[in-house]
Amino acid sequence: MEHIALPSIVVLDFGSQYTQLIARRIREQNVFSVVLPCTAKLDEIRGYNPVGIILSGGPCSVYDVDAPPADPEVLKLGLPVLGICYGLQFMTHTLGGTVHAASKREYGHAEVTVLESSALFVGLPETLSVWMSHGDEADTLAPGFRLVARTTSAVAAIENVAAGYYAVQFHPEVHHTKFGTSLLKNFVFGICKAQPSWTPQRFIDSTIAQIRETVGEGRALCAISGGVDSSVAATLVHRAIGDRLTCVFVNNGVLRKDEYAKVQHNLRTKLKLNIDAVDATDRFLSKLAGVSDPERKRKIIGNEFIEVFDEESQRIKREYGEVQWLVQGTLYPDVIESVSVRGPSVTIKSHHNVGGLPAKMKLKLIEPLRDLFKDEVRRIGRDLQMPDEMLQRQPFPGPGLAVRILGEVTPERIALLQEADDIVLTEIKRAGLYDQIWQSFAVLLPVMSVGVMGDQRTYAYTCAIRAVTSEDGMTADWVPLPHEVLKAISSRIVNEVPGINRVVYDITSKPPGTIEWE
Repeated sequence: MEHIALPSIVVLDFGSQYTQLIARRIREQNVFSVVLPCTAKLDEIRGYNPVGIILSGGPCSVYDVDAPPADPEVLKLGLPVLGICYGLQFMTHTLGGTVHAASKREYGHAEVTVLESSALFVGLPETLSVWMSHGDEADTLAPGFRLVARTTSAVAAIENVAAGYYAVQFHPEVHHTKFGTSLLKNFVFGICKAQPSWTPQRFIDSTIAQIRETVGEGRALCAISGGVDSSVAATLVHRAIGDRLTCVFVNNGVLRKDEYAKVQHNLRTKLKLNIDAVDATDRFLSKLAGVSDPERKRKIIGNEFIEVFDEESQRIKREYGEVQWLVQGTLYPDVIESVSVRGPSVTIKSHHNVGGLPAKMKLKLIEPLRDLFKDEVRRIGRDLQMPDEMLQRQPFPGPGLAVRILGEVTPERIALLQEADDIVLTEIKRAGLYDQIWQSFAVLLPVMSVGVMGDQRTYAYTCAIRAVTSEDGMTADWVPLPHEVLKAISSRIVNEVPGINRVVYDITSKPPGTIEWE
């Protein structure tokens, strides 16, 4: 779909895992922001009607042979430019200064002292606690620049006010930098003179208009799971094209307990969507038989989903006419962890609705939420007046329980995990904690251990419990669940789920772990 140009801040991605957080912090101020690869052409950048440019961080050195290529002309668009970390080094190197390798990599918290008054630091204290992550640093500043802030050993902020250039060595977009959001606001409003015109309702109106223009009189299928993302995507498309949307809900055999029936009921009665339910349990499980590698599981499930959708499109074509479009509820964290579509960011894992797509697909994609985070999607859903109980539903992976069963996926293991997972969610809801937690679930481990029940020896599976808090899925902290809740979960699982005799609790944050185990 073509975007509708609002006055925006364009973020050029040099490969940082934090890049989308920059855009997120700006959108939180109701200013539209978009992330483009650092290789974006000038015409593409201009197409977003930018009032300012931000250059992201990145893992390379400006002197590396494979350093991310960017057109130096982006610095001559006559717009304010803010460089962050690698962005500072790129500006320094490109504009005639020098950069060198630091004697010691600076990673983590640092204290920055503001030396000169600057529009970038208006209203901020003279000493700031910031988050650093760099191996190179500016040595000689480019002509026209002055030093604005520094740590005890290195340049921390520079500017050339006449040219509209500003840069910081630290990361204001991460929560670890105190007053980081205030610094970004100073750039966006004080320097770029942006207006807070991007709102959920504006997004809804423009997206519906884009969908109508894109689909025309055609028909679309929506891959729907009953989760927040696909439900909001379906609602947006339904508002745009009405009954020409058919939502396909597939039972892949690795759904949660009773979910196939519950989801159908909610989508039909609460969202009034046209639901085509397909029970493909045997089909999926036959393809997953004997497969233990998590990437293969994801690829198999992704490909099989598309095959099902293609087949359903043919059936609907026979009944109603040609189907050309496939709607998915893909979010940005799915994209950034799967493929480097925005810039040279590192791939972490495939997602069934991103990396799992076959190279040749018969349906064209519509992904209206592709550049949004989960909390932004929930705000969109509220403005669409969707039921809050659906919007607060915790995320559930597209590959379902297949990536929560470590090792081979079998009907026996699925049944065990469904029961254990149902107990976890029931007890967390009973404790009033469900809405406070990003995700909570059970994982079935390929570990057998000896146990004792009554006077009998048991030899059964181990179940891990995972509960995390997060703002957007990009980072997460484990939740210190109350001991009484853990006790209730553990007691119920080992007593009510024959085949599991041991329960452990995962206390790993993201990073270094991921939220899901596979």
